[in-house]
Amino acid sequence: QVQLIESGGGLVQAGGSLRLSCAASGRTFSSATMGWFRQAPGKEREFVAAITLSGASTYYADSVKGRFTISRDNAKNTVYLQMNSLRPEDTAVYYCAAHRGLRVRVSSEYDFWGQGTQVTVSS
Repeated sequence: QVQLIESGGGLVQAGGSLRLSCAASGRTFSSATMGWFRQAPGKEREFVAAITLSGASTYYADSVKGRFTISRDNAKNTVYLQMNSLRPEDTAVYYCAAHRGLRVRVSSEYDFWGQGTQVTVSS
């Protein structure tokens, strides 16, 4: 079993930055690709970013590429999402998840999810 706890969300003005953290417990973190997804009101959950176990490979949605950076510290069982140049359209609940499939951009291939953290970007 894996427990994932996100933190770091909040209210920020457009152009600002936030750093999300996801603390994991359990053995799965040490063997899993980790991902971040987000869900805005009335919209489907969408892929944001993912990082492989070693951190050698990262993946980003086109909408956040160049603004967001995913990283992980396996010694601390923590994955991070640094979000810069935030826009109002980045407003959503952000979730971290542990990947178990082949396609890192597909939410159904993640089998453990955190409770989410709210990010609100004001214009």
